[in-house]
Amino acid sequence: MLIDKENQSVLITGESGAGKTVNTKRVIQYFATIAVSAGEKKKEVDPSKMQGSLEDQIIAANPLLEAYGNAKTVRNDNSSRFGKFIRIHFQGGKLAKADIETYLLEKSRVSFQLPDERGYHIFFQMMTGHKPDIVEMALITTNPYDFPMCSQGQIAVASIDDKEELDATDDAITILGFTNDEKIGIYKLTGAVLHHGNLKFKQKQREEQAEPDSTEVADKIGYLLGLNSAEMLKAMCYPRVKVGNEYVTKGQTVPQVNNSVSALAKSIYERMFLWMVIRINEMLDTKNPRQFYIGVLDIAGFEIFDYNSMEQLCINFTNEKLQQFFNHTMFVLEQEEYKKEGIVWAFIDFGMDLAACIELIEKPLGIFSILEEECMFPKSSDTTFKDKLYSQHLGKTKAFEKPKPAKGKAEAHFSLVHYAGTVDYNITGWLEKNKDPLNDSVCQLYGKSGVKILAALYPAAPPEDKAKKGGKKKGGSMQTVSSQFRENLQKLMTNLRSTHPHFVRCLIPNESKTPGLMENFLVIHQLRCNGVLEGIRICRKGFPSRIIYADFKQRYKVLNASVIPEGQFMDNKKASEKLLGSIDVNHEDYKFGHTKVFFKAGLLGVLEEMRDEKLATLVGMVQALSRGFLMRREFSKMMERRESIYAIQYNIRSFMNVKTWPWMKLYFKIKPLLQSAETEKELANMKENYEKMTADLAKALSTKKQMEEKLVALTQEKNDLALQVTSEGESLNDAEERCEGLIKSKIQQEAKLKETTERLEDEEEINAELTAKKR
Repeated sequence: MLIDKENQSVLITGESGAGKTVNTKRVIQYFATIAVSAGEKKKEVDPSKMQGSLEDQIIAANPLLEAYGNAKTVRNDNSSRFGKFIRIHFQGGKLAKADIETYLLEKSRVSFQLPDERGYHIFFQMMTGHKPDIVEMALITTNPYDFPMCSQGQIAVASIDDKEELDATDDAITILGFTNDEKIGIYKLTGAVLHHGNLKFKQKQREEQAEPDSTEVADKIGYLLGLNSAEMLKAMCYPRVKVGNEYVTKGQTVPQVNNSVSALAKSIYERMFLWMVIRINEMLDTKNPRQFYIGVLDIAGFEIFDYNSMEQLCINFTNEKLQQFFNHTMFVLEQEEYKKEGIVWAFIDFGMDLAACIELIEKPLGIFSILEEECMFPKSSDTTFKDKLYSQHLGKTKAFEKPKPAKGKAEAHFSLVHYAGTVDYNITGWLEKNKDPLNDSVCQLYGKSGVKILAALYPAAPPEDKAKKGGKKKGGSMQTVSSQFRENLQKLMTNLRSTHPHFVRCLIPNESKTPGLMENFLVIHQLRCNGVLEGIRICRKGFPSRIIYADFKQRYKVLNASVIPEGQFMDNKKASEKLLGSIDVNHEDYKFGHTKVFFKAGLLGVLEEMRDEKLATLVGMVQALSRGFLMRREFSKMMERRESIYAIQYNIRSFMNVKTWPWMKLYFKIKPLLQSAETEKELANMKENYEKMTADLAKALSTKKQMEEKLVALTQEKNDLALQVTSEGESLNDAEERCEGLIKSKIQQEAKLKETTERLEDEEEINAELTAKKR
């Protein structure tokens, strides 16, 4: 980034359970450690202060997002059920700010889990009882089976200590700078989501209408959400629906109310998660200047389960797009650059084109388009959706297949041939998932909640006339899940294309999550599907390393500086050719392009080693010259000290010889008397100076007093002039006001005169007419 002056991205990809999330955390921690904010030293978090440093906040974002966005799946105990793109911005190699974008949180896991899976970690962290105040605050118990919404699968994971994770989550909320009210609100809303699963409804006698079976759970939810529980139950059982231009109350059956309650719980959870991301971004936005960023992408890995739904299609489609981006970067752009630079190269087709499956999903008559079209028709169902898919794609594209029924597995309705394998999908409930309907009456109540977070999550809808003026689409707020997902994915791909990508491939070693066990066939299959083997092939055949001529000349000139004459112009390409030609390397391992020199894999490393050796030699020479210079200087000082010692010794011996002479004894007696005479003379001079300074001081004090008196007089004169100016200003203002009054009076008089003149002319005309008539 610092050398190329270009934004970078790190794409950490692989199948579910391969270690993407852990590697993402390590990368983020590395950046946060080596690039401490400019002008700051690493500080420990002060418990008395609400938020930590930028580095602490970047690292603390992970535990909070993992608590609310990660869960156990069949293949991974800490699977990310959302995607995230973390941008870390730098200024001069130091941290400046950061921001996080999230994609496709798996809402369905809030209310539904498969037998071998678990809900989101935060539910089970809160129910450990490790922090009793949270249990009391959220009105929950420590038994997950008391809450059917989160206990349909497993409730404990051997590899995760929920108590430790709760401490990490709670600390992260503090470090990230959430206020105490926001912290309480987060835990309350999380508890309210759990309580939604305990709401019971029954059918009225002789009616299909649903009614509450009891109000105990509703009262808890109402308390946690800051609502009136009676109004909430009424809105759930008797929602107001718009028919034409009027609102009418519509009765609900028990299944309809249960579905509505589940949708509301998932909606609260998703909106709170997205709100937390927004708040985290606000905390990480330091307003510091920034130059470039490094983006780290952590997306849910490719998934093939026994039961694959719409969430798996979106995840696998994302991985298809990322794999296509990898293939395009590694195989297409790489070879196109050879051609653009004039390198002799035979184009190789690696057979990694994924367009068939991608177009099948996203093209105008693809799976997503048909799904959105079906959502527009009231009478559509899963069966009509399946029939349209079959009529449009079965037998027309190799990527779409009819699944083969398998014993012991969930029913599948269609199969897609992805780059990582064939996946069977079950379309049950896809239309409802895509429409994502909510009870508007309850949402309006949420907007009036006494809990600030909930009210912020459900802002009041704008008036219809304003909504219509605001855009062309009438139903802008009714965006489907699939269209929003495609829009976000398109933005992500645009961001990635604007950066220089680096790919990190995570491989899952075995299916049984056993440490130290390597299933060779599984690993080779991943390497082949991910394009790693083909990437190695093109690296061996091609020239993966390249440097522009100016940079190459500047960096490697030290290897043989004599071939580039000083003070004589030589263009960078010619200089690079002469330099490489003079070095003892395999001259078949590099090629010269129009603007860059290209190297085969490993040659650049050899050049770096040669450069290091040359620099070590030069540094040794400099050190030897420096040591020689220092020792010569030290030797010169030693010689001077030797001569000084000789002089001192000579003087001492001479003194010892003459000190007993009579004349020397007389000198010793007279010398003190000479010194006392000099002292008296110095005292007389000092006395004279003192008297002169005293006179100067008296004169200065007299001058100071005169100046002070003059200052007082001038100050008085200034104040008098100021008063006079003020008085004159007031007189001027009065004169101006009188002048304005006279001008206005003049204008009025002129207007009256003009009016009188006009009337006089009219009277004269009338008089003339009457005179004429009289004649």
